[in-house]
This record gives sequence, structure tokens and C-alpha cells, in this order.
Amino acid sequence: MDYKKITDEVSEKILSYSQDTSGWRVIKVSKNVTVSSKPSKEYAGNIYRGEGIIKEVPSKIIPFMYLPEYRNKWDKALQSYKLLERIDQDTGIYHSVTHSYGMGLISSRDFVDLLHVKAYPGDILTTNSVSVEYSSCPPAPSCVRGYNNPCGYVCSPSPENPEHSKLVVFIQPELGGMLPSSVVETALPATLINLITDTRAGLKGLKDRN
Repeated sequence: MDYKKITDEVSEKILSYSQDTSGWRVIKVSKNVTVSSKPSKEYAGNIYRGEGIIKEVPSKIIPFMYLPEYRNKWDKALQSYKLLERIDQDTGIYHSVTHSYGMGLISSRDFVDLLHVKAYPGDILTTNSVSVEYSSCPPAPSCVRGYNNPCGYVCSPSPENPEHSKLVVFIQPELGGMLPSSVVETALPATLINLITDTRAGLKGLKDRN
């Protein structure tokens, strides 16, 4: 598998999502996070965008969000999250297992994702991910294997305060199983809000401990 080619293509898509200002519809605002959606070009569902300000700089936020030694401590949505293979300094294959959601309405899912960290001028830092086949981590009977279409985090210094950052998260997962679209359309915005608020709380906890 040509991981370099895949990460280049995904990085281009995440950059294009972050520059795309047309067609987004705000669907939920909560806890200083704004969630918008629009029809995805990758699959039959929507792409979701979550945006919020975080009181930290991108170089601290992005590693905190994707490295297992941090993420396992703060991300309440995940049962487990681990690195399966390091491809290079900025690229790896990760396995995540989610908790069930909504009193068991959505059972546990797992994802195997290729993730690449890419920096852009202006201290912008991004993660760029997509699900991949990985023979040493086949689907397990204990959860449903999901598929992440191109997704990622785009973190840039806030123009109002360079010590703070604007975090934008894009997701467009195919959750598998026989889920009604109404359930998915409720769950995914809530997932984005929780991800950003849990990141804020986790970073604050890390600062307080230090």
C-alpha cells in the first residue's frame, strides 16, 4: 500500500474542506462549539465540521489530540486507542475502539486509520486520516468495524489571541451496521462537541498538573 500517496491525497482533501466556505449549514451550537454539515462527496451521508477556540497553541494541541499517551487519558468516547505501526515521524496506523453511544443505541465501533500530521505556513498544524485495510488488525466480533472517510483536525493560531487556537474538526464516518440516519445525524454532532470540550478539559487538566 502506497501510504505516502494516500496521505498526500487525504491532506489535500482536508485542506480543501478547511478552505470551503459554501454550502455548510449550522446544525448545532453548544458549549462554545459550532457544528455544521453538508452532503459529502465521499459517501452517501454528510461531512460534519466542528469549530471551537482552545486556550493553547497548535503545537501543543495537535500532539495532545492524536498521540495515544495523551488521548487515552482524556477522550471519553474511546475504550482504547493505540499505534499499530509507525510509518515515519509524522505518519502512523492507529486502532481506536469507541464506547457504545446513547444507552447502547449505537454499539461499540472500531476503526483502523492511517494518520498523517502536516504543518502549513502560519503555524497551522493538521492531522489527516482515512481508514485502511490492515491485515494484522482484522474486524473483531466484539464491535462493528467502521470506516472513516477523509477526516482530520485543522488547528491555527487565533487572530484575536496568538496564545489561543481555532480548532476545526472534520468527520464523515460510515458507522456500519443497520443504523437509521436520524440516529447517526444526532450522534455525530454530539461526538464533535464532546471531542472539542474533552480536548479543552484534558489540556486544562494537563496544565493544572504541571
